[in-house]
Amino acid sequence: MIRTGEEYRDSIRDGREVWMGNERVRDVTTHRAFKPIVDVRAHLYDMAHDSGTRDVMTYHDPDSGETNCIANRLPRTQQDWWDKRAATDLVMDHARGVVTRVGDETIGEMWSLYDGQDVLNEVDPRFAENIRNHVHRAVTADPFHVSANTDPKGDRSRAPQDQDPDMLLHIVRETDNGIVVRGAKYETAAAYSNQAFTKPTIANWGNDEMSDYAVGFILDMGSPGLKFICRDGFAGRVPEADYPLSNRVDEVESMVVFDDVEIPWENVLFYRHTRAATYIRSTLHRYSAFAYVQRTLRFADLMIGAALWNAKQTGLDKQQAVQEKLATLATYRETISAHLTASIVMAEPSPGGLLMPNQSLLYTGRVAALTPLAEMMHLARELCGGQICITPDAAAFDNPATAGWLDKFYSINENWVADDRRKLLAMARDLLNSDYAGHRLAFQLFAQAPPFAHLAAVYHNFDYAGPLDLVRDVADLSDKVLGQKGATV
Repeated sequence: MIRTGEEYRDSIRDGREVWMGNERVRDVTTHRAFKPIVDVRAHLYDMAHDSGTRDVMTYHDPDSGETNCIANRLPRTQQDWWDKRAATDLVMDHARGVVTRVGDETIGEMWSLYDGQDVLNEVDPRFAENIRNHVHRAVTADPFHVSANTDPKGDRSRAPQDQDPDMLLHIVRETDNGIVVRGAKYETAAAYSNQAFTKPTIANWGNDEMSDYAVGFILDMGSPGLKFICRDGFAGRVPEADYPLSNRVDEVESMVVFDDVEIPWENVLFYRHTRAATYIRSTLHRYSAFAYVQRTLRFADLMIGAALWNAKQTGLDKQQAVQEKLATLATYRETISAHLTASIVMAEPSPGGLLMPNQSLLYTGRVAALTPLAEMMHLARELCGGQICITPDAAAFDNPATAGWLDKFYSINENWVADDRRKLLAMARDLLNSDYAGHRLAFQLFAQAPPFAHLAAVYHNFDYAGPLDLVRDVADLSDKVLGQKGATV
């Protein structure tokens, strides 16, 4: 059943070995770098109980009689997707920023496995049963579920067997209880999550039918032998008044080291079977891309709001050149929204009997959202002007020696006083121009895969039959040229 925020906090106080710099973090719920985002995640759990938000965040399961999180519900109807979209929007409203790892973006990877039960059955029928059990557990136990994907990789021109074998996570032996694995993975939010779907990276795990590197499992974050080596978080390093997003919604990544970690058989989803690994890689974002694209939509809203408020405060929103730039941002935003909406309206059955967003529209929407993202950020930066990089910090606005001058020069009129203007510029700076902003932009290459993978997904999911048939008929080509009608690439 759904958990409370305090139950979530208690679940991650399990003695896990977390390092940040030269510090052993004893309690991620109170540490300056983790506490803000842990508090956000805990609040999301509490939203499932709050009378003002629970109807959007949860649903009643008539079979079990339980109330469960809507994000974890297996999608079977269009309404399920509308409900998930509404819940994610509400989550971002309450987070007051873009939060990537809240669970809805990673549970979809489990649904892709659910669709691949026939492939898993080729390895061992127990593995298909394991995925069904874990999908059910994700719904009923409500864990904070994340994703473990990228390895350190090492020399990518060489097979993993021809270098330090630990560069890619791999099986080192089997036991009566399960498999023992060694290596490392990069994971966002790992240090304060409950479990992760751990899977092969996009790498050469070999061309043989069996490979020690083709392994996927559910990882309990409290497992012995795990070490979490984290990048330094942005929270707590600079004043919140000057960097509100950095201090509220920064999500800390970890290199998770597997020092001979035993994975129980009931948590193993596939292993040593390269076909299963290839299938999982090719369908990994079948569902989860929706959540990622929706977050880019929210980021677009933040850019438009920051840019438009900055134009309004000085009256520049009346200029045609400014309006054209704002219209460009609006077009970018609406293109993303249109793809999300259309992918629901034209949703299609999945191989496992679920309802997945229209794959061609979803993946083209991801390209439309991410390819111009840096350009759109710079356009918003241009509309905000140079003041986002030169405005003094909040302390200067409070300092009696300088406050009077800043109040004079930053107050525009009775509606735009210095304090409000400073807050707006600080938010825009943190969104577009800070260390956190640069991290968020680069993070897309990690969280959503690199651009070549986006285009590959479009190539393999677009229906080429229509254009081929159209040109075949218009050009009056013979069957000898293109083969039978409806031929695709």
